Amino acid sequence: MGIKNNILCALLFSLPLLSFSQETEEEIVYKNETEYKVSYPNRITVRTFYVNTSNSLQLKDRNSDVSFNLEPNKQNRIGASVSFRGITASYSFAPDFLAENEDNKDSKLFNLNLRTFFGKHFMQTFDLFNEKGFYLSDDNVSVYLPKTRNFKIGGATSYIWNENFSFRAITSQDEKQLKSTGSFIPRIIYYYSKFNLKTDLVNPPVDDDYKSFDIAFAPSYYYNFVPTKNILLSAGISAGIGLNYSKYDGEDSLTTLLTELNFRASATYDIDNLYLGTHYSYLILNHDADRSTRVNDNIPYFQIFIGYRFKAPKSLVAFADKMQNKLNNEIEKIKN
Repeated sequence: MGIKNNILCALLFSLPLLSFSQETEEEIVYKNETEYKVSYPNRITVRTFYVNTSNSLQLKDRNSDVSFNLEPNKQNRIGASVSFRGITASYSFAPDFLAENEDNKDSKLFNLNLRTFFGKHFMQTFDLFNEKGFYLSDDNVSVYLPKTRNFKIGGATSYIWNENFSFRAITSQDEKQLKSTGSFIPRIIYYYSKFNLKTDLVNPPVDDDYKSFDIAFAPSYYYNFVPTKNILLSAGISAGIGLNYSKYDGEDSLTTLLTELNFRASATYDIDNLYLGTHYSYLILNHDADRSTRVNDNIPYFQIFIGYRFKAPKSLVAFADKMQNKLNNEIEKIKN
């Protein structure tokens, strides 16, 4: 009888605690759904991925048909990303066990990508490339330049016109598109590049720097097609125009017209909180390096990924709410 009384007392004592726990859980919104999309405001979205990307240059003589390619010693990479409330960070590295990485000849490739969403419309991206080891080639000859380096940093500020269109469903999967729709997305892109051409294969040795700054207005259009509940197919294209400022060692600085072309496509299978898919994009920046040489600055990108969304800890949700309230108060002060 004593044991039964103890169990009964324990159950009666725990009921308020269970009720409080349930109410606290219900206060946290883990899913918001509209006609066009589902958002997961208090879920952490993680994924692992395989990625192949690089930044290569093609140099063309404006007065002849001669062209040279500067291709990095490409690497296959694996990595991971984490998204929470519109902020996404990713990191990747090139393991030696992947076949293409076994003969890298001391080459290096580091790539960092960050993406942040502000409100319903604004999106900010940040990219960084740091490469070492390039092949200089034309139609007949290919020479490896192990000391040649390329550094690029920049990104884009975008405005998503249609709030029913989910760019997060494409890039970070912390939203899910439920109904097909598209959006016009004007963007401002900007990149700073420093290319160091260094080799001792010629006499005298070459050690020259080429610096470049790009800025362009690049309107784009994206469309999300939802053929079934759990499948998303997306495609988009942008074409932009702007200015390039470049400086090559021993030459005067030059400001010329810049053109931009970017194509992107993706496919995602999303069921419950598990998802997988693939991305492909290709960015081309065209400008003059000097008065006789034209440069095509190419950034191809291919990714295969798998991920999962899980509930964020209550402490993290509380901290995020606190920071959001502070930000909202500061915005109100500025408005007033």
